[in-house]
Amino acid sequence: MASEPDEVRDGVGLTHLDQELLSGDTVTKRALVDHLDAAADRLVPLLTGRPLSVVRARGRERFMQKNLPKGAPDWIRSVTFWSESSQRDVHYALAEDRATLLWFANQRAVEYHVPLTLAADPGTPTHLVLDLDPPEGSGLGPVVAAARAVREVLRDAGFDPAVKTSGAKGLHVVTPIAPAAMEDVHAATRAVAARAEKLDPDGTTTAFIKADRGGKVFLDATRAGGATVVAAYSPRVRPGLPVSCPCDWDTLDDVVPAEITVATPDRFLRGPTWQERLGEGRAIPAELIEEGHTIPVARVAAMHEGKRRKRAAERDEG
Repeated sequence: MASEPDEVRDGVGLTHLDQELLSGDTVTKRALVDHLDAAADRLVPLLTGRPLSVVRARGRERFMQKNLPKGAPDWIRSVTFWSESSQRDVHYALAEDRATLLWFANQRAVEYHVPLTLAADPGTPTHLVLDLDPPEGSGLGPVVAAARAVREVLRDAGFDPAVKTSGAKGLHVVTPIAPAAMEDVHAATRAVAARAEKLDPDGTTTAFIKADRGGKVFLDATRAGGATVVAAYSPRVRPGLPVSCPCDWDTLDDVVPAEITVATPDRFLRGPTWQERLGEGRAIPAELIEEGHTIPVARVAAMHEGKRRKRAAERDEG
């Protein structure tokens, strides 16, 4: 028998609101619901039209969910795509209103991830993203320096990128783009990363293999096409529920990601929205695309390098 709701918002029954979301953490399910309710006007436009993947949390358990759960209300829109990796259809939700967000919050969905493409045009990315990951044990300082190098490269190419915390340890530098072929956006992203590495060779790296990064910030150029990125204003499954927060470039040095949580709405619900910060898409310069096509795809290069090292190790052992 279904539990009686603690309260109803936008027609959605909400239950067990005073339960802790994560084991050993004091943040409750109510805090998650309140956050998504308050952020809906800013978050929903970022999710609209994009296949949604969520990370759900229950105590120590957490898992990524792509399929719209069975028993979901029929008013939640969905879209179906074939998954080559799992060899099956995946029925993604489209979170296009406050009620859908609240329903997912009631399912303990903490994180909201979307691809850089729209469901209606899955072959055409709408944004170019560099995901900047700090080395183990590092604070945000080196990542801020890396973000500024990426910004310089993008501005030289005619863009005006925006920056946000990932909600974890790193930063996302994002710029909207005019329609372009998937492979060209991949290439341009690789070129931006390579140019930023040249600007800051002592602090950044494009090395995909973790052991090769040498304590430098990783400029991850793989967030293109079908890859997903956590949406601005989405919480993360971490103690305190930190939030992926749009930032001002001129105050980036003062940002402490772990301090921006569902309990600090003034940090992200005032000022320009993420959409306003991004502005309109601009065409990718042809020379950036051409340069990128000369750079090997990171995952493929890493796979071949891994095989080469394994063969070398086997020869040494022999």
